[in-house]
Amino acid sequence: MIGMSCTQFSADDPENIMEMVSKDFGLWEIFSEAKNDITKFSSRFNEIKGSYSMRYSIHAPIDNINIAAFNDRIRETSVDEMVRTMEHANRMGIDKVTVHPGTYSFVLYDMKSRSKELAGDSLKRIDKRAAEYGVTAAVENMPSFEMMMGQTPDGLLSLIEDTELAICFDIGHANTVGPIGEFIDVFGDRIVNVHIHDNMGDRDAHLTIGDGNIDFKKVLSRLKGYKGDYIIESRNMESAILSKKRLEGLIRQTK
Repeated sequence: MIGMSCTQFSADDPENIMEMVSKDFGLWEIFSEAKNDITKFSSRFNEIKGSYSMRYSIHAPIDNINIAAFNDRIRETSVDEMVRTMEHANRMGIDKVTVHPGTYSFVLYDMKSRSKELAGDSLKRIDKRAAEYGVTAAVENMPSFEMMMGQTPDGLLSLIEDTELAICFDIGHANTVGPIGEFIDVFGDRIVNVHIHDNMGDRDAHLTIGDGNIDFKKVLSRLKGYKGDYIIESRNMESAILSKKRLEGLIRQTK
């Protein structure tokens, strides 16, 4: 199914977003920040979700979160936030949560190996708690940005190789790093969620599909065996609707 997500929606009440999204999409990936923080509105969600014929997935919070932080209290709190998000996803009947793998220190450049160790330990704990809550936790590949972990297939694999964690494959992020197909080769059936948006390869621009330089026909052909959802990550509703129209056409062409 084709769904959508938009970080800016978190500034509005979830009831308003559900009403808007349901007009054009059957799936909303909730970006769990600010007013859309699911740990704060899960009870309300369960009261009103029957009014909408939609499915839902969750993107865990990323603001002020770092599961690779050197500071023990910040790292522990970050992991706890991931766990609380999965707990509330379970309460809402949602079984898929996308998480980010952590960031390097922006001052301690020579301690990247230690950051990776800490991120790996945190992800093992998240993996264990996800199983307890019956939630699939999917770790997302990151765009080309100095502080971000998990940008390359090998880099992301090294963080999750001792876990059962799944992958959220972000096509737009991959395009800023290198050959997109390498992610599909490395992770294959481990991919349970796909984020889709466009860019020119130079930065994570979240353009409307077709407005950048990504060869989506080629990418979708490589993903032919994929049976999961495509989440359009857009800057606004208008872009998401146009992206959906273009994506539907691309999917028909690559069947």
